[in-house]
Amino acid sequence: YWTKLKAFVDYEPVEAIDPELRGVLASIGIIKGEPFKPSAKQEELLKKAVETAPKMILANRQLGREDKRNLYYNDRQYENTWAGGTNDWMQDSYLDVSQRANFFQFAYSSAPAMVMHTTGAGSKYPFTGRDKDGKFLEGGSTYKLRLPPNPPAALFWAVTAYNITDGTMPETKQLLPSTNGYYDIPKQHDGSIEIWFGPEKPADVADAAFIQTIPGRNFLVALRLYGSEDAFYDQTWKPDDVVKVK
Repeated sequence: YWTKLKAFVDYEPVEAIDPELRGVLASIGIIKGEPFKPSAKQEELLKKAVETAPKMILANRQLGREDKRNLYYNDRQYENTWAGGTNDWMQDSYLDVSQRANFFQFAYSSAPAMVMHTTGAGSKYPFTGRDKDGKFLEGGSTYKLRLPPNPPAALFWAVTAYNITDGTMPETKQLLPSTNGYYDIPKQHDGSIEIWFGPEKPADVADAAFIQTIPGRNFLVALRLYGSEDAFYDQTWKPDDVVKVK
């Protein structure tokens, strides 16, 4: 990690990293154009840091915020990656470093369109790592997600499973652990859609309505709405919580 970071610092122009962060990097010997030669003791400590920090970030993310600002709805488990801030993680008077760390553990980029509230434009990603009862989603169990009729996405919508630790996708026999509005997913009598998660597809569930998971591994469920519409913003349309099924 650290040698790759040093290569990045050397390759990019100085202005790619702000002065404060360049100062932090300098404190561990990473300076543009200068050799990076940590001692054996420093290597040991740097290795410990890069192994421990992700665990601390994950624990912080799993606990959630005391002010509950991370929740999209007051009656659902879905979270907002930005928790009310800008795509630069600015709150009213400070940089929300905890929320930024939480995001970049499982994602790699952001854009204003992901945060702005513009009807028919931008994208929204309400996600959850918990079922309706607040229990963490576990790949060895079977779950069902109901989406009410007419998901408010002018472009398209998708539901995807991700690994909680790093935002990669579960490595299963499926091509992708995802489904979307372009697929032929059977509709219920009221026009709603049911999407299933689990290690094995339940009987009578269509292939397009099933996302395979890995036993012994927790996962996230993300609802991706592209071209978000008014019903999402005013919450007249809300996805149901993920429900564990016996």
